[in-house]
Amino acid sequence: MDRKKHWEDIYQSKDTAEVSWFQASPTTSLQFVAEFNLPQSAKIIDVGGGDSFMVDRLLEMGYWNITVLDISETAINKTKERLGEKANTVKWIVADAATFQPIEKYDMWHDRAAFHFFTGKQEISNYVDTISSFVKPGGYLVLGTFSEQGPTKCSGIEIKQYSENSMTSLLADFFNKIKCITVDHKTPFNTLQNFIFCSFRRLAV
Repeated sequence: MDRKKHWEDIYQSKDTAEVSWFQASPTTSLQFVAEFNLPQSAKIIDVGGGDSFMVDRLLEMGYWNITVLDISETAINKTKERLGEKANTVKWIVADAATFQPIEKYDMWHDRAAFHFFTGKQEISNYVDTISSFVKPGGYLVLGTFSEQGPTKCSGIEIKQYSENSMTSLLADFFNKIKCITVDHKTPFNTLQNFIFCSFRRLAV
């Protein structure tokens, strides 16, 4: 499957509020941000956040050193248009998160519903290596994926489900778990998807 073409087709054919992962406000993710008590100068990356409202809310909270990455240029352009002039303060990266190679380190790495699309051992390993290398010591990571009680597919693609144990063990060499919670996400179609969100802190080198 051509992953990039798949996502471009979706974002070109559907409005922002017509996709199953739509959230008017990413409440769970923002609760984690509040708990971290990051300075407003913190470098934050939102991976897979192309048409998410996460960047809108972070800007409203006063954060200004924000990067948004998505495989779909269409998704990113939708958010740029929505933000207007504010978009000029954000760093935008069009890339596949599975092969993304950052050029700077981050105080917080946020990924809601991108990681679970990586099902091969090698791309999972590569992504974990990237996070481990580019989250600053003492920095934070938030991962949100479908739980073991969640869907097995999204947008016609098979995903990898996670539990607290499987996600924590995957990251144990580089991160201390802070906490994990499960959340039922209500889609625009009135169905429920069970997510697990885990927060971690990067070990000091």
